[in-house]
Amino acid sequence: MARPNDPLDTYLLRVLVTLLSERNLTRVAIRMNQSQPAISAALRKLRLVFQDELLVRSGNAMVPTPRGLEVLGSARTALAEIDQLFTVGERFDPQSTQQVFKIGCPDYLSTVFLAGVTRSLRRQAPNARLTVHPLGPGYDFEQALANGELDVVIGNWPEPPEHLHMAPLLEDDIVCLLATEHPLARERMSREQYLHAPHVVPLPYSSAHRGVIDKHLAHLRVTRNARVTVPFFSMAPHLLPGTDLIFTISRHFAEHYARILPLVVVPCPIDFPPLRFYQIWHSRNHHAEAQRWMRGVLKEVALRTLCTPRQNTEESAVQHDALACTL
Repeated sequence: MARPNDPLDTYLLRVLVTLLSERNLTRVAIRMNQSQPAISAALRKLRLVFQDELLVRSGNAMVPTPRGLEVLGSARTALAEIDQLFTVGERFDPQSTQQVFKIGCPDYLSTVFLAGVTRSLRRQAPNARLTVHPLGPGYDFEQALANGELDVVIGNWPEPPEHLHMAPLLEDDIVCLLATEHPLARERMSREQYLHAPHVVPLPYSSAHRGVIDKHLAHLRVTRNARVTVPFFSMAPHLLPGTDLIFTISRHFAEHYARILPLVVVPCPIDFPPLRFYQIWHSRNHHAEAQRWMRGVLKEVALRTLCTPRQNTEESAVQHDALACTL
């Protein structure tokens, strides 16, 4: 995030925004590619400028003061406007850019999709930097897009925010992930078995948008038997071996973990609609050449690695029957 060649001296402003966001000197130093003493010195200068502590210790954590919270929003907006001011009319060159691309996405895309994005970025824009922010129920991604904290968000809400720009990204089937020794791994699962079996369920990554699975179950006026709740999607597969839990998730996520854990992917007995992922962004980034390029990279990676036709569901059912015969 550090930009020593800024046309204006925005270094302190960048430190201010990063400090009040990260609330950890070590993480700020790593993120800005600076030493921790340099960040501490910048914080001392900022405290003099604002005549306020800005960030204070509370137990083992650092928390912003009321004044710190007050200036954070304005500082983010000012920094975004400055960045935009000096990129207007500037020809974007991926090979030489030092742009920091900031993506928000659910953690279950990180294992496959973001690996491809990272490879493409390292190959096409070796001097650029990538920051990935996890989405969660306590994170206001719409505000983050508006103030420049994020450039683009990848989501799959049935009803995305209408005031943001949106483009389809990828589509994936919904399947069930179970332990290889699970009783239902040996037979075709019925709807009743699915609903009554114990499930591991991640917390929704947005408190304002219900997920596809729960929305569809509510439409059918049924509920699943949620016995274990976890904060992250990527935690759930590790809880399955040796248990009778079921995890309902996208095919590519499930297949990734079935390759590295003693798990099996089986068709879901409820005909869920496919997970349709899209990228969304704010108008402030709509015409920015660098952001248009990055959105193209995301689409390219999605097309290359993650698009799965719906007809693969029938093939998986046949494969599941064959597996049941061999167990």
